[in-house]
Amino acid sequence: MPHDVAVVGGGWAGIAAAVRAVDAGHRVTLYEMASVLGGRARGVELDGVELDNGQHILIGACRDTLALMRQVGADPAALLHRMPLSLTFPDGSGLQLRPGRPVPALLGAVWRRRGWGLRERVALLRAAGGWAARGFGCDPSWTVGRLCAALPAALRRDLIDPLCIAALNTPADRASASVFLRVLRDALFGGAGAADLLLPRASLARLLPTPAQRWLADHGARVCTRHRVHAIEPDGARWRVDGMPADAVVLACTAHEAARLVRTAAPAWAEVAAAFEHEPIVTVYLRSRGTRLPRPMTALHDGADAPAQFVFDHGAIGATAGTFAAVVSGAAAWIERGLDATARAVQAQLVAALGPHWREPPVVLRTLAERRATFACQPGLRRPPACIATGLWAAGDYVEGPYPSTLEGAVRSGGRAAEGATAP
Repeated sequence: MPHDVAVVGGGWAGIAAAVRAVDAGHRVTLYEMASVLGGRARGVELDGVELDNGQHILIGACRDTLALMRQVGADPAALLHRMPLSLTFPDGSGLQLRPGRPVPALLGAVWRRRGWGLRERVALLRAAGGWAARGFGCDPSWTVGRLCAALPAALRRDLIDPLCIAALNTPADRASASVFLRVLRDALFGGAGAADLLLPRASLARLLPTPAQRWLADHGARVCTRHRVHAIEPDGARWRVDGMPADAVVLACTAHEAARLVRTAAPAWAEVAAAFEHEPIVTVYLRSRGTRLPRPMTALHDGADAPAQFVFDHGAIGATAGTFAAVVSGAAAWIERGLDATARAVQAQLVAALGPHWREPPVVLRTLAERRATFACQPGLRRPPACIATGLWAAGDYVEGPYPSTLEGAVRSGGRAAEGATAP
C-alpha cells in the first residue's frame, strides 16, 4: 500500500530518500529549511558565476550517486570531468594513475613516481599488499598515523596525508584507519574507473538538487522549502510532522537537528547523534584571468603558513576559465585565525607554489567556510543507527555505516532509510 512519507531535510540524503520513496509508489512531502535543496553541497552564485558552498569531488566508486543523477535527468558524463587518480604537486612530482583497473594502474604509478627511491616504492607496495591480505581491516582503535607509522616519511607526506585529508577530512594522526582502509578497498577493487576523480564542471545545484527537485515535482511529490520542521510526534502507529500525519518519516537533516526533533520520542538515539564532533572545510575562490594551471587538480603541501591541501583549476575541467578553488580541509585552526587571514595565507601559498603559471596575481573572490562540513572521522566513533523507531528512520552521512562523511555515504543512507521506513 502507498504510504504518506515525510522527508525532513533536502540535502543529498534527503533527495535520495525522497526519490526512492516516490519511485516505490509512495506519496512524499520533502521539507527543507533553506530556500534551495542541496544541504552542505549546494550551489551559490558570485557575480553571475555559478560556484558552490565548497569545492566537492566524487570518485568513480560513487555508483549510487551517479545512478541517482541519471535517474533524475542529470548526465554525469556532461557534468563531471573524469580523470585517473592524480596526486601531483606543483613541481610535477606525485602519483598519477593511468586509465584502467586501479591495482595495476597503482603499481605502475608507484614505479614511475619521481622523487621516491627504491626504499619508498618497496615499502608502499609491501604495506598495500599487507592491507589487502588482511581484507583491508585493522584494529578499530588505530589511527591512520598508527597504521602507517613504519612507512618512510616521504610516503606519509606525499601520499598518505593528502589521501587521508581528502577522503576523511581528518588529519592522519586523528583519523580512523579502518574507515581509511575501507575507502581504499572500494577504490582499488571496485573495477575499472573506481579510483577515477570526478570533478564537477557545473555547480553542485545542477549535479543533483535542481534536476531532483524538478523530477520530484513531475512525479507528484511536494517540496516545501523555507520550512523548518519544529516537531515530530508519535500518533499511534503513525507520526505527525508539525501536526501533519505521516505513515513514515525519514530524518535527513543534520545530526544535531535530528537529535532535537526526536529528543522526546527517542532520547537514547538523540544523545548519540548530539555528541558528534565536526571538522570544518574552508574554500577560497580566486580569479586570475588568462591563467591555466598544468593540471585540473594540484596537491599542495600545507603547513604553519600554508593552509590549502589542493587547488582546482575550473577552466581546465570545462567550467569558468580563470577561476580557481583552494581547499583547506580540517580547517579548525585556520577558522580561529579568521577567514580573511586564511584567504591571505592561501593567496601567498599559491603564488609561492605556482608562481610561474600565474598570468596575473590571483585575486580572492570569496572565502566560504562550512563549519560542520563533515563529522570528525576518528577511531571508535559511535554512530547512531539508521532505524530510530518503527516508521522513523535517519538518513545522512553520519549514521552507522562503513564510509566517512561523503556524498556517496549520504545518498546510500537516504535510499536505505526510505526502504526501511516504509517496510511492512
